Amino acid sequence: MTGRLRNKTGHVVFPRKNRTNWTGKRPSYGKKFLRQIANTPKWSPDKCIAFFPAVKGNETETKLIYEKVAMEDGSGSNSEDTARKPLSVDAPTIERLREFGLGRKLCVYDKEMQKAPIVHFMVSESKDLRYLAHFYTFLFFEDWRHDLHMKRLIRDHIRYSDELQCAAARVVAAIRDHAKKRNPTSNPDGLFDTMHIRRGDFGDFTDDDAWLTADDLLNNTKEELTANGTVFIATDEQNKTFFEPFIQYYDVYFLDDFKHLLSGLSANYYGPLDQLVASRGKMYFGTKYSTFSAYVHRLRGYHSDKKKAQGL
Repeated sequence: MTGRLRNKTGHVVFPRKNRTNWTGKRPSYGKKFLRQIANTPKWSPDKCIAFFPAVKGNETETKLIYEKVAMEDGSGSNSEDTARKPLSVDAPTIERLREFGLGRKLCVYDKEMQKAPIVHFMVSESKDLRYLAHFYTFLFFEDWRHDLHMKRLIRDHIRYSDELQCAAARVVAAIRDHAKKRNPTSNPDGLFDTMHIRRGDFGDFTDDDAWLTADDLLNNTKEELTANGTVFIATDEQNKTFFEPFIQYYDVYFLDDFKHLLSGLSANYYGPLDQLVASRGKMYFGTKYSTFSAYVHRLRGYHSDKKKAQGL
Protein backbone atom coordinates (compact mmCIF):
# COMPACT_ATOMS: atom_id res chain seq x y z
CA MET A 1 0.00 0.00 0.00
CA THR A 2 3.07 2.27 -0.10
CA GLY A 3 2.83 2.54 -3.88
CA ARG A 4 6.09 0.74 -4.60
CA LEU A 5 4.51 -2.01 -6.68
CA ARG A 6 4.25 -1.29 -10.40
CA ASN A 7 2.95 -3.13 -13.43
CA LYS A 8 5.04 -3.95 -16.51
CA THR A 9 4.46 -0.46 -17.95
CA GLY A 10 5.80 1.19 -14.80
CA HIS A 11 2.49 2.44 -13.39
CA VAL A 12 1.72 2.06 -9.70
CA VAL A 13 -0.93 -0.61 -9.12
CA PHE A 14 -3.01 -1.14 -5.99
CA PRO A 15 -4.95 -4.31 -5.14
CA ARG A 16 -8.69 -4.42 -5.81
CA LYS A 17 -10.56 -2.28 -3.25
CA ASN A 18 -7.19 -1.77 -1.53
CA ARG A 19 -7.47 -5.13 0.20
CA THR A 20 -4.31 -6.74 1.55
CA ASN A 21 -5.86 -9.83 3.12
CA TRP A 22 -6.97 -12.33 0.49
CA THR A 23 -7.92 -15.13 2.85
CA GLY A 24 -11.46 -16.34 2.28
CA LYS A 25 -13.64 -14.60 -0.28
CA ARG A 26 -12.57 -14.18 -3.90
CA PRO A 27 -8.87 -15.09 -3.60
CA SER A 28 -8.69 -14.96 -7.43
CA TYR A 29 -8.52 -11.17 -7.16
CA GLY A 30 -5.30 -11.46 -5.20
CA LYS A 31 -3.89 -13.83 -7.78
CA LYS A 32 -4.66 -11.42 -10.62
CA PHE A 33 -3.01 -8.59 -8.72
CA LEU A 34 0.14 -10.65 -8.22
CA ARG A 35 0.36 -11.32 -11.93
CA GLN A 36 0.17 -7.60 -12.63
CA ILE A 37 3.03 -6.54 -10.42
CA ALA A 38 5.30 -9.60 -10.32
CA ASN A 39 7.70 -11.33 -12.64
CA THR A 40 5.77 -14.50 -13.52
CA PRO A 41 8.06 -17.04 -15.21
CA LYS A 42 6.16 -19.74 -17.05
CA TRP A 43 8.21 -22.58 -15.62
CA SER A 44 6.87 -26.09 -15.26
CA PRO A 45 8.60 -28.04 -12.47
CA ASP A 46 8.28 -31.22 -14.52
CA LYS A 47 10.16 -29.74 -17.46
CA CYS A 48 12.77 -27.39 -16.05
CA ILE A 49 14.86 -26.69 -12.98
CA ALA A 50 14.87 -23.24 -11.40
CA PHE A 51 18.64 -22.78 -11.44
CA PHE A 52 20.30 -20.10 -9.29
CA PRO A 53 23.89 -19.21 -10.32
CA ALA A 54 26.46 -18.69 -7.59
CA VAL A 55 27.64 -15.38 -9.02
CA LYS A 56 25.58 -12.55 -10.47
CA GLY A 57 26.15 -11.79 -14.14
CA ASN A 58 27.18 -15.16 -15.58
CA GLU A 59 23.71 -16.57 -16.33
CA THR A 60 24.34 -17.36 -20.03
CA GLU A 61 27.70 -18.99 -19.36
CA THR A 62 26.23 -20.98 -16.48
CA LYS A 63 23.46 -22.38 -18.67
CA LEU A 64 25.93 -23.46 -21.36
CA ILE A 65 28.08 -25.25 -18.79
CA TYR A 66 25.38 -27.10 -16.92
CA GLU A 67 22.33 -27.66 -19.12
CA LYS A 68 23.80 -30.67 -20.93
CA VAL A 69 24.40 -32.34 -17.58
CA ALA A 70 20.85 -31.59 -16.38
CA MET A 71 19.35 -32.99 -19.59
CA GLU A 72 21.00 -36.39 -19.17
CA ASP A 73 18.56 -39.24 -18.64
CA GLY A 74 19.22 -39.32 -14.92
CA SER A 75 19.12 -43.11 -14.78
CA GLY A 76 21.85 -43.15 -12.18
CA SER A 77 19.78 -41.15 -9.71
CA ASN A 78 16.96 -43.66 -10.03
CA SER A 79 19.11 -46.61 -9.07
CA GLU A 80 18.71 -48.29 -5.73
CA ASP A 81 22.38 -47.72 -4.95
CA THR A 82 22.12 -43.94 -5.44
CA ALA A 83 18.91 -43.76 -3.41
CA ARG A 84 20.63 -45.41 -0.47
CA LYS A 85 23.86 -43.42 -0.87
CA PRO A 86 22.91 -39.84 -1.75
CA LEU A 87 25.63 -37.34 -2.49
CA SER A 88 27.00 -35.18 0.29
CA VAL A 89 25.50 -31.68 0.43
CA ASP A 90 28.83 -30.13 -0.59
CA ALA A 91 29.49 -32.41 -3.56
CA PRO A 92 30.67 -30.71 -6.79
CA THR A 93 27.91 -28.90 -8.70
CA ILE A 94 28.20 -31.21 -11.73
CA GLU A 95 27.62 -34.29 -9.59
CA ARG A 96 24.71 -32.76 -7.67
CA LEU A 97 23.07 -31.61 -10.90
CA ARG A 98 23.47 -35.01 -12.55
CA GLU A 99 21.66 -36.59 -9.59
CA PHE A 100 19.02 -33.82 -9.55
CA GLY A 101 18.30 -33.10 -13.22
CA LEU A 102 16.36 -36.16 -14.40
CA GLY A 103 16.24 -34.91 -17.98
CA ARG A 104 14.98 -31.40 -17.25
CA LYS A 105 16.36 -28.25 -18.87
CA LEU A 106 17.58 -25.24 -16.90
CA CYS A 107 15.41 -22.18 -16.28
CA VAL A 108 18.00 -19.75 -15.01
CA TYR A 109 17.37 -17.01 -12.47
CA ASP A 110 18.36 -14.19 -14.86
CA LYS A 111 18.90 -10.43 -14.69
CA GLU A 112 15.23 -9.62 -15.30
CA MET A 113 14.14 -11.78 -12.39
CA GLN A 114 16.90 -10.43 -10.17
CA LYS A 115 15.61 -6.88 -10.69
CA ALA A 116 11.99 -7.80 -9.94
CA PRO A 117 10.69 -6.97 -6.42
CA ILE A 118 8.46 -10.09 -6.56
CA VAL A 119 8.80 -13.35 -8.45
CA HIS A 120 5.52 -15.26 -8.63
CA PHE A 121 5.34 -18.87 -9.80
CA MET A 122 1.88 -18.78 -11.30
CA VAL A 123 -0.63 -21.61 -11.51
CA SER A 124 -2.31 -22.29 -14.86
CA GLU A 125 -3.49 -25.80 -15.54
CA SER A 126 -4.19 -24.94 -19.18
CA LYS A 127 -0.52 -23.98 -19.59
CA ASP A 128 0.75 -26.94 -17.56
CA LEU A 129 2.01 -24.60 -14.86
CA ARG A 130 0.42 -26.20 -11.84
CA TYR A 131 3.25 -25.98 -9.36
CA LEU A 132 2.18 -28.93 -7.22
CA ALA A 133 5.63 -30.03 -6.19
CA HIS A 134 7.96 -29.76 -3.24
CA PHE A 135 10.31 -26.81 -3.54
CA TYR A 136 13.46 -28.91 -3.12
CA THR A 137 12.63 -30.91 -6.28
CA PHE A 138 12.53 -27.75 -8.38
CA LEU A 139 15.11 -25.28 -7.02
CA PHE A 140 18.82 -25.88 -7.61
CA PHE A 141 21.62 -23.63 -6.35
CA GLU A 142 25.04 -23.72 -7.97
CA ASP A 143 26.56 -22.91 -4.56
CA TRP A 144 25.66 -25.67 -2.09
CA ARG A 145 25.82 -23.16 0.78
CA HIS A 146 22.97 -21.16 -0.76
CA ASP A 147 20.99 -24.39 -1.08
CA LEU A 148 21.33 -25.18 2.63
CA HIS A 149 20.45 -21.62 3.61
CA MET A 150 17.26 -21.76 1.52
CA LYS A 151 16.21 -25.11 2.98
CA ARG A 152 16.85 -23.94 6.55
CA LEU A 153 14.87 -20.76 5.86
CA ILE A 154 11.89 -22.85 4.72
CA ARG A 155 12.25 -25.25 7.64
CA ASP A 156 12.35 -22.54 10.29
CA HIS A 157 9.98 -19.91 8.91
CA ILE A 158 7.52 -21.46 6.42
CA ARG A 159 5.72 -23.57 8.95
CA TYR A 160 2.35 -24.18 10.55
CA SER A 161 1.32 -21.63 13.18
CA ASP A 162 1.89 -22.13 16.90
CA GLU A 163 -1.87 -22.59 17.34
CA LEU A 164 -1.80 -25.67 15.11
CA GLN A 165 1.47 -26.95 16.57
CA CYS A 166 0.02 -26.78 20.07
CA ALA A 167 -3.26 -28.42 19.05
CA ALA A 168 -1.35 -31.28 17.44
CA ALA A 169 0.82 -31.59 20.54
CA ARG A 170 -2.31 -32.09 22.66
CA VAL A 171 -3.46 -34.90 20.38
CA VAL A 172 -0.01 -36.53 20.36
CA ALA A 173 0.14 -36.36 24.16
CA ALA A 174 -3.29 -38.00 24.42
CA ILE A 175 -2.29 -40.83 22.08
CA ARG A 176 0.95 -41.41 23.96
CA ASP A 177 -0.86 -41.42 27.28
CA HIS A 178 -3.31 -44.01 25.99
CA ALA A 179 -0.57 -46.19 24.48
CA LYS A 180 1.41 -46.00 27.72
CA LYS A 181 -1.55 -47.02 29.88
CA ARG A 182 -2.44 -49.80 27.47
CA ASN A 183 1.01 -51.42 27.67
CA PRO A 184 2.87 -49.85 30.62
CA THR A 185 5.56 -52.53 30.73
CA SER A 186 6.32 -52.99 27.04
CA ASN A 187 5.67 -49.39 26.01
CA PRO A 188 6.60 -47.07 28.92
CA ASP A 189 7.17 -44.10 26.54
CA GLY A 190 3.77 -44.41 24.88
CA LEU A 191 5.20 -44.84 21.38
CA PHE A 192 2.73 -45.19 18.53
CA ASP A 193 2.87 -45.62 14.76
CA THR A 194 1.16 -43.58 12.06
CA MET A 195 -0.19 -43.84 8.53
CA HIS A 196 -1.61 -41.59 5.85
CA ILE A 197 -4.23 -43.39 3.79
CA ARG A 198 -5.56 -41.20 1.03
CA ARG A 199 -8.89 -42.17 -0.46
CA GLY A 200 -9.68 -39.09 -2.54
CA ASP A 201 -8.96 -38.12 -6.13
CA PHE A 202 -5.58 -38.95 -7.66
CA GLY A 203 -6.18 -36.99 -10.85
CA ASP A 204 -4.45 -38.58 -13.82
CA PHE A 205 -2.65 -41.26 -11.83
CA THR A 206 -3.81 -44.72 -12.84
CA ASP A 207 -1.21 -46.82 -11.05
CA ASP A 208 -2.96 -49.62 -9.20
CA ASP A 209 -0.69 -49.02 -6.20
CA ALA A 210 -2.64 -45.83 -5.49
CA TRP A 211 -5.91 -47.72 -5.08
CA LEU A 212 -5.23 -50.61 -2.73
CA THR A 213 -7.92 -52.31 -0.67
CA ALA A 214 -7.92 -52.10 3.12
CA ASP A 215 -6.73 -55.72 3.34
CA ASP A 216 -3.82 -55.01 0.97
CA LEU A 217 -2.86 -51.92 2.91
CA LEU A 218 -2.98 -53.83 6.15
CA ASN A 219 -0.82 -56.63 4.77
CA ASN A 220 1.77 -54.06 3.65
CA THR A 221 2.24 -52.92 7.25
CA LYS A 222 2.22 -56.16 9.23
CA GLU A 223 5.94 -56.88 8.85
CA GLU A 224 6.90 -53.50 10.31
CA LEU A 225 4.21 -52.91 12.95
CA THR A 226 3.11 -54.88 15.99
CA ALA A 227 -0.29 -56.51 16.25
CA ASN A 228 -2.49 -54.67 18.77
CA GLY A 229 -0.06 -51.75 18.71
CA THR A 230 -1.43 -48.20 18.76
CA VAL A 231 -1.75 -46.67 15.29
CA PHE A 232 -2.94 -43.18 14.29
CA ILE A 233 -4.39 -42.95 10.76
CA ALA A 234 -4.56 -39.64 8.91
CA THR A 235 -7.15 -39.93 6.17
CA ASP A 236 -9.76 -38.15 4.07
CA GLU A 237 -12.03 -41.22 4.14
CA GLN A 238 -15.32 -40.32 5.83
CA ASN A 239 -16.65 -43.88 6.01
CA LYS A 240 -14.57 -45.43 8.77
CA THR A 241 -15.95 -48.92 8.05
CA PHE A 242 -13.30 -49.05 5.33
CA PHE A 243 -10.71 -49.39 8.10
CA GLU A 244 -12.39 -52.35 9.82
CA PRO A 245 -9.48 -54.73 9.00
CA PHE A 246 -7.09 -52.25 10.68
CA ILE A 247 -9.35 -51.84 13.70
CA GLN A 248 -9.44 -55.61 14.19
CA TYR A 249 -5.64 -55.90 13.99
CA TYR A 250 -4.37 -52.64 15.58
CA ASP A 251 -5.44 -50.21 18.29
CA VAL A 252 -6.58 -47.51 15.84
CA TYR A 253 -7.22 -43.80 16.33
CA PHE A 254 -8.29 -40.98 14.00
CA LEU A 255 -8.27 -37.23 14.49
CA ASP A 256 -12.05 -37.39 14.98
CA ASP A 257 -11.42 -39.22 18.25
CA PHE A 258 -9.79 -36.10 19.70
CA LYS A 259 -12.19 -33.33 18.72
CA HIS A 260 -12.65 -32.54 22.40
CA LEU A 261 -9.04 -31.31 22.37
CA LEU A 262 -9.63 -29.04 19.37
CA SER A 263 -12.30 -26.71 20.74
CA GLY A 264 -12.45 -23.42 18.85
CA LEU A 265 -10.28 -24.64 16.00
CA SER A 266 -11.80 -24.54 12.51
CA ALA A 267 -12.27 -27.89 10.77
CA ASN A 268 -10.42 -26.33 7.83
CA TYR A 269 -7.24 -26.98 9.80
CA TYR A 270 -7.81 -30.69 10.38
CA GLY A 271 -5.66 -31.60 7.36
CA PRO A 272 -2.55 -29.85 8.71
CA LEU A 273 -3.27 -31.35 12.14
CA ASP A 274 -3.36 -34.81 10.59
CA GLN A 275 0.06 -34.12 9.08
CA LEU A 276 1.57 -32.87 12.33
CA VAL A 277 0.27 -35.82 14.36
CA ALA A 278 1.30 -38.34 11.70
CA SER A 279 4.83 -36.93 11.73
CA ARG A 280 5.29 -38.02 15.36
CA GLY A 281 4.86 -41.75 14.82
CA LYS A 282 7.69 -44.18 15.53
CA MET A 283 7.03 -45.78 12.14
CA TYR A 284 5.16 -44.02 9.34
CA PHE A 285 3.46 -45.33 6.20
CA GLY A 286 2.42 -42.83 3.51
CA THR A 287 0.43 -42.94 0.28
CA LYS A 288 2.08 -43.18 -3.12
CA TYR A 289 1.94 -39.96 -5.22
CA SER A 290 0.67 -37.92 -2.27
CA THR A 291 2.34 -34.57 -1.57
CA PHE A 292 0.51 -34.67 1.78
CA SER A 293 2.44 -37.85 2.67
CA ALA A 294 5.68 -36.39 1.38
CA TYR A 295 5.39 -33.36 3.65
CA VAL A 296 4.95 -35.68 6.63
CA HIS A 297 8.22 -37.36 5.62
CA ARG A 298 9.91 -33.94 5.54
CA LEU A 299 8.53 -33.05 8.98
CA ARG A 300 9.91 -36.32 10.30
CA GLY A 301 13.30 -35.39 8.93
CA TYR A 302 13.12 -32.05 10.74
CA HIS A 303 12.25 -33.82 14.01
CA SER A 304 15.09 -36.29 13.56
CA ASP A 305 17.63 -33.52 12.94
CA LYS A 306 16.49 -31.49 15.96
CA LYS A 307 16.80 -34.48 18.28
CA LYS A 308 20.10 -35.63 16.74
CA ALA A 309 18.39 -38.97 16.25
CA GLN A 310 18.71 -41.57 13.55
CA GLY A 311 16.69 -40.83 10.40
CA LEU A 312 13.07 -41.90 10.73
